[in-house]
Amino acid sequence: MKPCRALQAGLLLGSSLLASAALSEVALYSAEGYRQAHYRSPTPAELAGARSLDTAALQRLLAEQPHTRLIDVYRRPWRHGQFIEDEPHANLPGSLWLANVGDGELEPRWQRYFEQQLLRISRGDPDWPLVFYCRADCWLGWNATRRALALGYRRLYWYREGIDGWQQAGLPLVPAQPVPLPDAAATFATPTAAP
Repeated sequence: MKPCRALQAGLLLGSSLLASAALSEVALYSAEGYRQAHYRSPTPAELAGARSLDTAALQRLLAEQPHTRLIDVYRRPWRHGQFIEDEPHANLPGSLWLANVGDGELEPRWQRYFEQQLLRISRGDPDWPLVFYCRADCWLGWNATRRALALGYRRLYWYREGIDGWQQAGLPLVPAQPVPLPDAAATFATPTAAP
């Protein structure tokens, strides 16, 4: 290959890589502003419309307002109408685990699941204190908090340190299972074995 053609090929390859990198940066967020890729990466310190908490601030909040609801949004594989336990999961005591509602794009069933569960645990009160979390450096809690804000909830907290921060502080975790989708059991009932 002549030096000039090698230079052109190198420039073409370099510009293709830059274009690819630029496209992947654009794909990090949905049109609505939710993070939709690289969920386990550094998160911002703050979230507009919600209060960010560290472990000590979360403990104070729970002591002062014991009716506060903790919502774990860690992911769990969903196959054939059921959650698949790929690994044991533990979360903060008293938490409700709403798996998969922190993704950047939600299918209608997950959006309904999220809305119904928030309505139930807040008793329809948009001022009920709700704390969302996942793990440290995890965008799922950030997304879920923003999504609750979009639904009109006003007393929102994001526990940015998540399960990792709680555990590092020497505080207990409890084994957890996600709240089932209400319609999943009826739609995907497990057949009984024949005698």
